[in-house]
Amino acid sequence: MNAMRTAYHEALEAARLDVVRLGALVGDAVHASCTSLEKRDTTLAARVIAGDDDVDGLRRRVEQSCIELIWRQQPVAGELRQVAAMLEIVTDLERIGDYAVEIGKYSIKLSDVAIRPARVEIGRIAAIATEMLRMVMRAYTERDATLAEAVIARDDEVDDLYARGIEALQDEMQSDSGMVRAGTIMLFVLTNLERVGDRAQNVAWHTKEMLGAA
Repeated sequence: MNAMRTAYHEALEAARLDVVRLGALVGDAVHASCTSLEKRDTTLAARVIAGDDDVDGLRRRVEQSCIELIWRQQPVAGELRQVAAMLEIVTDLERIGDYAVEIGKYSIKLSDVAIRPARVEIGRIAAIATEMLRMVMRAYTERDATLAEAVIARDDEVDDLYARGIEALQDEMQSDSGMVRAGTIMLFVLTNLERVGDRAQNVAWHTKEMLGAA
């Protein structure tokens, strides 16, 4: 029986490490897609888009591991919370990977645009959103409910910058019809970054639930 429990805990730990790897993978993808936008680097954007298969594959592996963990042996309450959290978290992480792909595609569309709206703080929003993702993966890895709570609190920063960015883009497009195409694409970029923050916040909530934190 002890050998079975040892094997079970090893399988649980392997799945947890895959969740951490997935977090690192999508974090790199978001950073790379935003860099491709800033530097008009279409090669980097194409790499982000191509890397989505790896994200999807790792998510499926974690999901399969979780199914096996439930099927092989009845998990106790703490283990069940871990498995449930993993299933929720990989869904949010995979969606963050999708947002990175979308930003990569938009950066390709904007690569030949000479003018970028100055008052739209894409870089700042991207920095906060990616920092939230790094923080929440650390909270998950280190089982730190306080750090998870800090991530939840930071989402308001992203939301405020998002609202200001939308307003600035609308003003620019109204005053210069030549900005409409680029401005519309930038609206989609802003929306994807705001959603990265939302998903990072979701991961923070799942981490707190896993830890049994109020």
